[in-house]
Amino acid sequence: MSGYRHGVYVSEVPTSLIPPVEALAGLPVVVGTAPIHLAKSPKVNEPVLCYTYKEAVEAFGYSDDFESYTLCEFMKSHFTLFSVAPVVLINVLDATQHKEDVPEAPKQVIDGEVILSDPVITSTLIVKGEGDTALTLGEDYEIAFNGTGELIISIIRGSLQEVKVAYKKLTPNTVISDDIIGGISGEGKLTGLELVNEVLPRFGLVPGQLLSPKFSTEPTVAAVMVSKASNINGYFKCMALTDIPVEQVGNYSEVAQWKTSNNYVYENQIVCWPKVRLGDAVYHMSTQLAGLMCKVDASHDGVPYVSPSNHNLQINGLVGKSGKEVILGIDQANYLNGQGIVTAINFSGGWKAWGNRTSCYPSVTDPKDAFISVKRMFYWIGTTIIQTFWQKVDGPITRRLVDTVIDSVNIWLNGLTASGYILGGRVEFLEEENPSTAIMDGKVKFHLYVTPPSPAREMDFVLEYDVEYLKALFA
Repeated sequence: MSGYRHGVYVSEVPTSLIPPVEALAGLPVVVGTAPIHLAKSPKVNEPVLCYTYKEAVEAFGYSDDFESYTLCEFMKSHFTLFSVAPVVLINVLDATQHKEDVPEAPKQVIDGEVILSDPVITSTLIVKGEGDTALTLGEDYEIAFNGTGELIISIIRGSLQEVKVAYKKLTPNTVISDDIIGGISGEGKLTGLELVNEVLPRFGLVPGQLLSPKFSTEPTVAAVMVSKASNINGYFKCMALTDIPVEQVGNYSEVAQWKTSNNYVYENQIVCWPKVRLGDAVYHMSTQLAGLMCKVDASHDGVPYVSPSNHNLQINGLVGKSGKEVILGIDQANYLNGQGIVTAINFSGGWKAWGNRTSCYPSVTDPKDAFISVKRMFYWIGTTIIQTFWQKVDGPITRRLVDTVIDSVNIWLNGLTASGYILGGRVEFLEEENPSTAIMDGKVKFHLYVTPPSPAREMDFVLEYDVEYLKALFA
């Protein structure tokens, strides 16, 4: 405002320090199949953010048939065994594509009920009585699923001893790698792994882990997972958790060869072997490792500086080919670790995840890339910085802008150092990295130095017989 002024005035300037945005380090995004015929409001090829087991079941249904419905495996592990949240689930099982006709057949009515064990798509169910008379839902019969996913047809009118039924059923076994990989339709709709890029604009959350239990054992799917995890919305990166198929690799000595032959060798990839068991339920190790990583992060203020290795899984055994038990000694598990493979051992204090290395090891030994916890810290720090300073994009390049960034980042890094999350860190604005031509073009570069702690993967104690202590006999 210009002109004559008289009195006391107040104005505001931007704060010289910016508090960091809290980034969720381990948010899992899981692509797979779900029993949508059991869901209250089924979702297909749509990311769904779930904070509770109830939310997940309403959107996707639930079945203990983990082989057919891989999202159920993750739901059970994440919400029930590890009690962590949230998770983003993406179901690719589509009732309009993955279905099969079940021709009309007679069914005996026992105690007024007919039980169908198939995953029935209820909208396609046709029930006929005597003389092929079509029965009406709500008048002649009611339907409901029981706790094991079977469809109960309850006859409420008449005393029929037999009915004829026809329907379509879901065929989860027809879901293939291409469904998981997904793509973009002619109408521009994304499917499968392509939907990872919708997580941030939908929910304001950056993926921290990318999984596809069962399907990640297929090299084509794993390759796309790694690619998507390395470039989320053009700015962010996360870890891809994958498994080596136990049906193809039944012995620990064969695992490393399969890993390298199928190119499971990237710094943003974690490779697991074999499967794990809790009671009668069998899980892919990547599923439980994701829950464990989230739980370990949560116990350290959400900062992913602690390795998940040597922390307890929710298992009581390892599972290999044809469901047979796998017995691993510590030396065999260490061999797998040395090949960049995460496994599990029962050595001290119960069953624990065992392995600190990303899958690029041993061909890459740079600690920034080769250690799971260090790689995750680099991603977490990068995500935090991007989200924090996005508000400064397109602001004028002034000394105040430079000082605001430097002071804010250094104070944050000092806090991380004081908490023990990093060994040290600083940010600098270097003249040699910011030529005049770049600044004139609106580009500024800050150089951040940071050292997350490496996991103490090896501790050596030297034992020596000291004859001096024999003098204690004559004291």
